[in-house]
Amino acid sequence: MVLTDPISDMITVIRNGLVSSKKEVVSSGSKLKAEILKVLKRENLIENFRTEENENKSQIIISLKYLNKEPAITNIRRISKPGRRVYVDKSHIPQFRRGRGFSLITTSKGLMTDKEAKKAEVGGEVIIEVW
Repeated sequence: MVLTDPISDMITVIRNGLVSSKKEVVSSGSKLKAEILKVLKRENLIENFRTEENENKSQIIISLKYLNKEPAITNIRRISKPGRRVYVDKSHIPQFRRGRGFSLITTSKGLMTDKEAKKAEVGGEVIIEVW
């Protein structure tokens, strides 16, 4: 099965895992997904993640985080999609949810949160929003 948007698939897997209070969820692997998960771990929204190779297919096992039995991630959604890319320049990076959430932006300097992109004065493609 070929996925048209593997990042949306990973986001859906995470969202469904949080709703059903799972400790771990599994998604197909890729470098961009691993970078997204590194930022989520750095922002203290997931416990951890690891990649595994099974029969020439890469998988990512994501350990979800809960605070007092409530998910650390309230919501996560895809912004830029294969059919509709969303770009922002350095002067138009929006503040998301009054600073209580963040956007992930792919820039020429790598994947960054909206705050990091403002500080580095770079724009790029808005991948996801998390709060």
